[in-house]
Amino acid sequence: MEILLIISSYLIGSLSSSIIVCKILRLPDPRTTGSKNAGATNISRFASKKVTFVVLFADILKGVIAIAIAEYFLLETLFINIISIAVVLGHIFPIFFNFRGGKGIATFFGVLIILSPTLSIIALISWILVILLFKYSSLASIVSTIVVAIFSYFISYDNFIGLTILSLLLIIKHQENIVRLIKGKENKIGNKNKVS
Repeated sequence: MEILLIISSYLIGSLSSSIIVCKILRLPDPRTTGSKNAGATNISRFASKKVTFVVLFADILKGVIAIAIAEYFLLETLFINIISIAVVLGHIFPIFFNFRGGKGIATFFGVLIILSPTLSIIALISWILVILLFKYSSLASIVSTIVVAIFSYFISYDNFIGLTILSLLLIIKHQENIVRLIKGKENKIGNKNKVS
């Protein structure tokens, strides 16, 4: 059962909503335009707000579904943490789309909604605060994942190791953004058709 759910969670994560939605609506493949990242932030650069919301919602839903199923079957914390990592890995490296996916933030947030609602609120607040102060989506994502890892030690200790691993994975995935932030070349929210 545990192995089946881990594999299923990876496959759920591999359903890249941005690519699927763009194909249905005959929009450019997000992997070939803008930042070439299959995620909601890139979608917002060439599609409408409605399309962006659908992609964001679907990416979050993947994390929600994976953890909700795991908790329904009353799996041990270890396996729930592995499933958390599996669904996010599926989003980042989708088997259905040549392992080229998004950066995992929305799906990570979906995981948090079920795993620890308190942490999901903390993550959302920290993300919004960074956006309001600096207007960098990537910086907001990086900061919020670090905040989650730190606060998980106090709020959700059983998930501390799993969430820390996920946070490190997401930070590594943002390494190009980090370089651009350091060089002052990262694009802010609202810039269309640019790399981020």
